[in-house]
This record gives sequence, structure tokens and C-alpha cells, in this order.
Amino acid sequence: MAALRASLTLSVCLMLAHQTFAKNDAPCQLSRWNNGFDTFLRRHIRDGTPVTMDQNEWEKYIKNNGGCDRPTQSFLHPRDLEKVKNVCTNKGGKRLRENLCISKESFSFVTVRSVPGTCGIKSITEEIKHLILACELLSNQCLPVHFEGNPKNLKPDNNAKDCQDTSSDAPGSRMTWLWLLTALLVVVLYLRN
Repeated sequence: MAALRASLTLSVCLMLAHQTFAKNDAPCQLSRWNNGFDTFLRRHIRDGTPVTMDQNEWEKYIKNNGGCDRPTQSFLHPRDLEKVKNVCTNKGGKRLRENLCISKESFSFVTVRSVPGTCGIKSITEEIKHLILACELLSNQCLPVHFEGNPKNLKPDNNAKDCQDTSSDAPGSRMTWLWLLTALLVVVLYLRN
């Protein structure tokens, strides 16, 4: 009986750890981070970003608006906000892996690489690529919470499911083995008492 209780305790601890630290296994699942979209906006879709590729302008902008601690930063055009949000829907995105979606269309954005802690700019690149975004459910809307790099210039697979596919075979709708094990142990413990 003591071994069973120890197993149950361990299973519950593992389940709670899984819920706390794991990222979602599919897009548009409930977010564990309530400020994810706001942080995404502050980091990637800001008003007042320089319209030039001048290194001094970007250095001044990053110093004045924060971000010196981030070695790579990508900035999307504020006019593209609705199109960026659409990447996390059936309209604009396809599933890539885990909670990541890839845009159906290419976007133009600026990537700034700097020396961490100094705001010294190493490079400024205007890129045109498909966006890879982590998409999670916040306030009943699937929204981007993370901008993932696309160094291999991936494109969406037309056969992949749409980003916000809610069919029953979606990865997020299946029970994980940890949940199943915990439920089984609870039932066994209940039946033994």
C-alpha cells in the first residue's frame, strides 16, 4: 500500500511539473503565460521603429526602447499586425510542430543582431520569409506569443493542417500518457480502499 501511495505521489508531482514547464504540444491550446501576446507585441511589433538600415538609428532606438540584453531581435511592421495575428488561425497559418505555426505567406521584417549588454549593433538585415510563431489561446483567441527564427527559410507544407485546426485528431486533444497513468493510479487506489 505504501508503494502505491508513493507511486501516486510521484505521478502527481510529475504531472504538475509537466503542466508547469512543458510547452503546448499543439497550437491554440490554453496559454500558461497570460502576458505572452503583450510581450510579443513589445518585442516585435513596435511603433516608431526606424525605417532606415542606418546602424546609428537602430542603436539609438534599441537603447531608448529596451532590448540591449537580447542578441537577436526581429521587428515586424505595425501595419502587418492583423496579418501576423492571422498566422495563428486557419486563414494565415499551417502547423509546423508543437505549438508552432508557419505563415502561409511571406513577411518583410528587420532582424537586428547586437552585442549583448552593450547595444552595439553587429548587423541589420531586412528579410522576407515565412514567419514561424508560437500560437496559444489567450482570452478565447489564438494569438502569437513567440517569434521563432527561420534560418533554413522553411515554407509551409500545403498538406499540413491549418494552424487552428480543432479536429479530434489534433495533438492537443489527445490525453498524454502521464495523465492516463495518474488517472489509472487514482482508480486503483480508490478501489483498494
